Amino acid sequence: MIEWIITPGLTDFRTAEQAMEARVADIAAGTAAECIWLVEHPPMYTAGTSAKDADLREPDRFDVYATKRGGQYTYHGPGQRVAYVMLDVGARGHDVRAFVKQLEAWVIAALAEFNVTGEIREGRVGVWVPRPEKPATATGSMAEDKVAAIGIRLRKWISFHGISINVDPDLSHFSGIVPCGITEHGVTSLVDLGLPVTLPDVDLALLRSFAQIFGEAPQIITPS
Repeated sequence: MIEWIITPGLTDFRTAEQAMEARVADIAAGTAAECIWLVEHPPMYTAGTSAKDADLREPDRFDVYATKRGGQYTYHGPGQRVAYVMLDVGARGHDVRAFVKQLEAWVIAALAEFNVTGEIREGRVGVWVPRPEKPATATGSMAEDKVAAIGIRLRKWISFHGISINVDPDLSHFSGIVPCGITEHGVTSLVDLGLPVTLPDVDLALLRSFAQIFGEAPQIITPS
């Protein structure tokens, strides 16, 4: 069984991190079910294991949290859906790359419900949308914006951290970092793309597409 939990309001990042750590330990011990946990955070920056100091442009703007997930700097804040993915990757074949591809496919399938074509790029983790209406990049290539980020960690083959989808965050908050170390392309959101989408809309799309990609339908749990 996979539990599907949505926590309303803004969740403190360290509180979420501690809860993930505890849940991962319980899953590894066989005393808890796997879990998809959907949250929303206050404005903040997080640094992955590959983060470079120079990519934190405004260190005093928001709280900055060092994490042990993969990746570089990213932003979390209101209007962004964060899905923490606590799944047994060992039971799914011990293939981390295949698991990350499943996460990418999950996001792309959810975006497709809003007629948004998400794409992946070699060497750039996350999900991107082409922006032909924008000026070309300095190298002459088509502009592309990131709409979703992916960063995970494994412990005893149990995953945690996960994905974040920009639904309607304040996109100006991304200017305090170099998102994921990429300067040539920007970031966008579903609302920025002209879609009147809400977090509950995205939650429903994620729930439906999860079963499509992972072959399992999570059980919805309402927090007490």
